[in-house]
Amino acid sequence: MTVEATALRAVLRPHASGVAVLTAQGEDGPAGVTITSFTSLSARPALVSFALADTSGTWALVRDAEWFGIQLLGAHQTELAERFATRGADRFAPPTGWHSGPHGVPLLDGCLGWLVCARQQRSRVGDHHLVVASVEHVREGAPGESLVHLHGRLRPVTSTTASRI
Repeated sequence: MTVEATALRAVLRPHASGVAVLTAQGEDGPAGVTITSFTSLSARPALVSFALADTSGTWALVRDAEWFGIQLLGAHQTELAERFATRGADRFAPPTGWHSGPHGVPLLDGCLGWLVCARQQRSRVGDHHLVVASVEHVREGAPGESLVHLHGRLRPVTSTTASRI
């Protein structure tokens, strides 16, 4: 039995996903993309994963990068998430604040936290590429509320919402 994409989307729309930005340094400069497929896989060793679609313009850079950053976005960063989700946008131009982190990985300012990761495995899975990475550096940002993707929109998770969970 094959599940239709529209049926799958209808079932998954009410499932909230955390919003992050994946960044890497390429030969032509920094690149990045908003992702909602990020997850923690293991604490020992520290492993995370994410998936990018075949159609992602950032995939070629990520495929070849040994190091990349994962920025966990706060509720105040909806515009940043949208900028990094927009094809053709100059994502690192002002007003985006960023700096070079460990291993030259571009890190965005104002995030809830940052991970600098080394690629361990990648494989094609359906119409996406799954990447498993080891976490080599972490840094906490300012405290704040998370940004999630829910019902096809970016939404803040407030303390009120979180306390009801």
